[in-house]
Amino acid sequence: MTAEAPTKEARNAEFKQRFAAVLVDIQKTGAEDGETLGLIGHLANDLAKSLQQPNWSSAKKVITPQTYNDLLKVFEQRGNEYHRAGKSKHAYSIQVLAMSLIAGTMRADQQMVEGEKLLDAVIDRSVSIYQSLNPTKLN
Repeated sequence: MTAEAPTKEARNAEFKQRFAAVLVDIQKTGAEDGETLGLIGHLANDLAKSLQQPNWSSAKKVITPQTYNDLLKVFEQRGNEYHRAGKSKHAYSIQVLAMSLIAGTMRADQQMVEGEKLLDAVIDRSVSIYQSLNPTKLN
């Protein structure tokens, strides 16, 4: 006998709970842990640059479905690697970006829209701080 797969509604409800927990946590982290925000800013900046965008929010707007799927696979793989290696801040940084990506697919839910805006504002602020501390050098 096999367990029945969870419905889409059940998966969405579970995600919303996890997403809300990340939102609460990131607000606390933002006030207490500059290193983690730096990691988030660095990763989001690198991804935005690879898509020729100035920040995370802009990058999300140009991500194709294939890139979305590829990113989630890489996030899962690297997040698990970091977790196994005891690099919890790195794993958490990837989780935050993955949550932001997934939230973008749930915009029919107004609560998710508002939460996505809040999370992306934190990510974009982290990118901006990272960029100010690591200016791009020309030549």
